[in-house]
Amino acid sequence: MPLRRARRRVRPAVRRPLLCALLAAALLVCGTAAGTVYVTARAQDGGGPAVSSAASSSVSPSASASTAPGADVEEASVEPVAVPEVDHDALLATALAEVPVEDGAAFSVAVLDVGAGDAAVYGSGRFETASIVKVDILAALLLQAQDADRGLTAREKAYAATMIRDSDNTAATELWKAIGEAEGLDAANERFGLTRTVGGDGLYWGLTRTTAADQLVLLRQVFGDDDESELSGASRTYVRGLMGRIAAGQDWGVSAAATADGSTDSSRGGFALKNGWLPRTATGLWVINSVGRVTVDGRDRLVAVVSHGNTTKAKGIALVEAAARAGVSVFSS
Repeated sequence: MPLRRARRRVRPAVRRPLLCALLAAALLVCGTAAGTVYVTARAQDGGGPAVSSAASSSVSPSASASTAPGADVEEASVEPVAVPEVDHDALLATALAEVPVEDGAAFSVAVLDVGAGDAAVYGSGRFETASIVKVDILAALLLQAQDADRGLTAREKAYAATMIRDSDNTAATELWKAIGEAEGLDAANERFGLTRTVGGDGLYWGLTRTTAADQLVLLRQVFGDDDESELSGASRTYVRGLMGRIAAGQDWGVSAAATADGSTDSSRGGFALKNGWLPRTATGLWVINSVGRVTVDGRDRLVAVVSHGNTTKAKGIALVEAAARAGVSVFSS
């Protein structure tokens, strides 16, 4: 009997540590499962990144056991992927590489996608304006009239119409003198933001020198909005209207890149432009330029192409038109 009682006393003492160990192991397993379920639920709920089965199995028992449902879990941050910037100048250079150019000829192009606000420029040299300066002359005249709080006179309007629509040189000379010749043009251009355009000497307005980039700035003055132009809405509408009604035979140039949009408003049709052409007396080579707005599949582009060193007018026109089409293609959707 004494021996029996002794054995009974020993058995509970042995069982207690064993039961405690089993209970602790069960708690650890439950805690790990609860932590894994919680993290997986957070991932599926949008609360954090998905956790793979491999990742779940790598969670330490101590970390899992300490995570209770409802507790905050540090979520992995996802870095935004940067959208690469488009180098429109490089795209324009690539497109223009396919344009055939005569030996000795040179050209420069500037294009603006009006809707997107993206621009591209090829070449930085200065070129003689020839008759594209007539848009600049009219813009300067309108700016001076705005400053004087007056409208154009009937004579000024008559000169402006023939100067732009028919490219009349006599009318251009009269308005050139009216704005104060090169000094008046340069003063207006400073306000317009043209930084590399210089008016021609004396009455040689056609020898004003400019860049394609500056001509794009001028086009924005004409075709832009109130917040980007020194010209009033009425002045801009007036210039656009004249550029949209160029005389037959003078509507070549950047218009080659346009597609008709079916508009009955001539100033909102497929194009509005001004061209310039001038044979240089000393060399017999041609200056051929074209600037304006073109509508391509319902979207507006501002385009300026300037060139010199062309052996004939026809070859210069072909160069300008090919360059305009290539320029516009850079922003085609």
